[in-house]
Amino acid sequence: MKIFLQFCLIFLFLISTNYKVSSQCVAKLKSFAPGEKITYQAYYNLGFIWIHAGDVQFSVNQKNYGSRNAFLFEASGTSLKSYDWMYKVRDKFTSIVDIEKFNPLWFEQNTLEGGYSTHEYYTFNPKNNKVFASIENSKKAKTLDSVKTPSCTFDVLSAIYFCRTINFEQYKKNEKIPVSTLIDGKVYSLYLRYKGKENIKVHEGTDVYRCIKFSALVVEGTIFKGGEDMFIWVTDDDNRIPVLVEAKILIGSVKGYLNTAEGLRNASNAKIK
Repeated sequence: MKIFLQFCLIFLFLISTNYKVSSQCVAKLKSFAPGEKITYQAYYNLGFIWIHAGDVQFSVNQKNYGSRNAFLFEASGTSLKSYDWMYKVRDKFTSIVDIEKFNPLWFEQNTLEGGYSTHEYYTFNPKNNKVFASIENSKKAKTLDSVKTPSCTFDVLSAIYFCRTINFEQYKKNEKIPVSTLIDGKVYSLYLRYKGKENIKVHEGTDVYRCIKFSALVVEGTIFKGGEDMFIWVTDDDNRIPVLVEAKILIGSVKGYLNTAEGLRNASNAKIK
């Protein structure tokens, strides 16, 4: 659900200054390709019990956007029907990104979380560092605005995939990796903090992965308190797949565990057993 998309808030996923002075936001893309599909199980802490409350899916495809060859990123989060009475979630995010330069071109967000709904459209103009935004939610009528952005500013979904392109080997433990992210029509200067490497076991399973660990600064809002209370573990291989996400929220805490991964661009060699 939205926690995964905001692990880049950031990611979501974090860009060094030498990237920002370039018209190309990714030096080399090797972590994913069209055809990839990854699913997660979301757990909520209720007292001393962790409850499987929802499922999340990410997919990568390819399409033409005008004259440009582009990635089509899609993500959806759904609460299990048995828990809809407690907190119903129906989230859908779509992002279109130029394949060559990895500049976001278009973004749409349709979310229902509890009784709060949001519908947002962004049209990016990378050449002029500007975004045209259409935003409406349960508490606010539709607004149209033009937002000035730094180079290589991402929406929350494209930020996640951008994070997967980072070469963490160039950073020292506890070093911050900044990123410019557009959230609810506002530009935030967020960051990741590299925490080193760690082996992690998938929930209720025997699979153990070699991982890169980092924390993320998140924005205070309807779910998060704000602060550096989110931790992410991604596979320490060329795929950079998030294996585990943990975060404190306003009421309790949540975790997301990798469930399935198919159509990966590279051989997966981070699994220990």
